[in-house]
Amino acid sequence: MTSTTPTAASGHAHEAGHQKNNLTSFIVFLCLESVSIPAFFSGYALLKTNALDWLPPGVEGLEWQMPLINSVLLVSCSVTIYLAERAMSKGNLWGCRAFWLLTIALGSYFLVGQAIEWSGLQFGFTSGTFYLLIGFHGLHVATGVGLMMLMLIKLFIPENYEGSEQGVQATSLFWHFVDVI
Repeated sequence: MTSTTPTAASGHAHEAGHQKNNLTSFIVFLCLESVSIPAFFSGYALLKTNALDWLPPGVEGLEWQMPLINSVLLVSCSVTIYLAERAMSKGNLWGCRAFWLLTIALGSYFLVGQAIEWSGLQFGFTSGTFYLLIGFHGLHVATGVGLMMLMLIKLFIPENYEGSEQGVQATSLFWHFVDVI
């Protein structure tokens, strides 16, 4: 008579396959997301190409210093989250936590900087397309910061640290996606 209960080895193999499917599904999700953002920007470009004056009434030019600083900060987050991943792969839990926390801080600073920048604009939410595009990106940054906070909590719980590597990878992948977009 054969047993129908799975062995420990087959249980681990099933779990590993499930984790691989989770990461693959997440990558497919990111690919789908990467299509929506260029579609929004293409639509915006088409609208503004046909407009006589692409700036809202009363606006002479756009600020570039604050967006440049925010962009540099956001792109630097890719380096810090990469360093967190590297520290984790080497078993350096404190290094992982430190770089992870630094990434959260930089991402949060970006969001605050974006809010400050928006508050100083000479046009409002009635210029909806601009806020749709920038807000959509800000939403992705806020989601990434939230995911990183959840993973940081998980990294501080010893029982959960063992299975955290895939969560760190997925969150890092999402963060790199946000940086590229």
